[in-house]
Amino acid sequence: MTTRPRATRRSTADHARPQANGIPPSSSAAAWTMAWRGPIPSTPSTARETLGVARLRTKFALLGADFALLNLAFLLAYWLRYDLRLWPETAEFYDAPLSAYATAQAIFVGTALLVMLRQGLYRLRRTTGWLDETGMVMSGVTIALSALVIVFFLLRPGVTSRAMLAYLWVASIAMLSAFRLAVRWIVARRRRAGVGVSRVLVIGAGHLGKMVMQQIAGRPGLGYDLAGFCDDVACAQGTNFGRFECLGPVRDLPLVVRDHRIDEIVIALPSAEHATTLSIVGLCDRLGIDFRLVPDTYDLTLGALEVDDIAGIPLIGRRESMIRGVNMIVKRAIDVVTALGALVACAPIVALVAVLVRLDSPGPVFIPQQRVGAKGRTFRCYKIRSMYQDADRRLADLMKANEAGGVIFKMRDDPRRTRVGRVIRKLSIDELPQFWSILTGEMSLVGPRPPFPHEVDQYEEWHKRRLSVTPGLTGLWQVSGRSDLPFDEMVMLDLYYIENWSLGLDLKIILRTIPTVISGRGAY
Repeated sequence: MTTRPRATRRSTADHARPQANGIPPSSSAAAWTMAWRGPIPSTPSTARETLGVARLRTKFALLGADFALLNLAFLLAYWLRYDLRLWPETAEFYDAPLSAYATAQAIFVGTALLVMLRQGLYRLRRTTGWLDETGMVMSGVTIALSALVIVFFLLRPGVTSRAMLAYLWVASIAMLSAFRLAVRWIVARRRRAGVGVSRVLVIGAGHLGKMVMQQIAGRPGLGYDLAGFCDDVACAQGTNFGRFECLGPVRDLPLVVRDHRIDEIVIALPSAEHATTLSIVGLCDRLGIDFRLVPDTYDLTLGALEVDDIAGIPLIGRRESMIRGVNMIVKRAIDVVTALGALVACAPIVALVAVLVRLDSPGPVFIPQQRVGAKGRTFRCYKIRSMYQDADRRLADLMKANEAGGVIFKMRDDPRRTRVGRVIRKLSIDELPQFWSILTGEMSLVGPRPPFPHEVDQYEEWHKRRLSVTPGLTGLWQVSGRSDLPFDEMVMLDLYYIENWSLGLDLKIILRTIPTVISGRGAY
């Protein structure tokens, strides 16, 4: 390990040289290290090698656990069928020893592990959710059972039990999924205690950089601690991005890494900063710090791209929203069925709340609100009144206390709320009448928040993209912090939803909405 001298102050001539985006005249890795005040390792740190060994051990541990659980599931299925005899017996049924299924057990376990391995179940990606892992488990178990059925059909062994295969399918999925849920719970507790958490620094505060920051901050279960970001423009202007702090210009990256104990860097610079990106990559390699690169193609986010090819030559273009055509029909059908069921199920709750609202303060129970929907069309939606009748007149006096930032108004201790209003807003009961707007097609179950017309008047051009789809009762930003998020982060989450829509994403948002509503986090 060699020791570098402390960086000396640059001369006036050095300051006079033109610098692109605040980068030193030389864009090589050596020029970056001149700013480092202290020893710099001449070879990559052994921390990365240690991390690689730990990940390899974890993969083998998970493989071993799945191997044991799949064999245990096979034994459980045999016990349920042949010992407890839960399935109605047939004339052909006879007791078969466990040894008769030895070959079938080996084929099932081996095939399931191989399929799950090929699907990436053991890649240890932080962004892979439990539902994603459960899907891989279901796919692996189903394919393994299908292979077993084919083997039974071709070889026609003396013992086969359809009931046992059914038990095996259920037991395998249940045990492997429950095991992964338990592992996630243990890891989450350790991360809350600060174990296994990586300090992350984002380079760049453009569209991609902001998107990365809000995604990291909105998903604390990933085990990332976002220290802040480095950006020349933001540093020069002395501005932060909402709750995210600008730690300095890009040229001070070595100092930022040392002072803030950065473990990983996410590079989200535009394609024009190619030389800067290469310099940062070289520095990360020299310091032994992991890095991730967010590709930027003509300032398009990856979710908005589609890739085609001509004779193997890739062609990249902008992808239209997935919420159209057949997908739109399916989404609309789900909205109608859900809205009808919710209106019937919530009728007693709405009736009880209506009585409480009338007893608590004078005024109507339901209030109509003008909102902006898809393509900028306005519509009227209804909410249960949670404020006093003079709420609109008092809004101007409270604007200085706005806690949301941007074009929307949010205030934790809003004095305009009634006693009943505080409770129903906390539990989102005031929004139950919006199921009627979903039934009429003006809203959807999942989508961006429907804004007020005066909010749209203050939108920047990129904000208006969230108006390209039908607004929703719940959405990605509602389950990622609700009113605790700055407005720009809300919009970015809406854009991410629009560009990456799928029925699976809608299902995830709905499932995450339930605990979010119950906890009342960010609702005010």
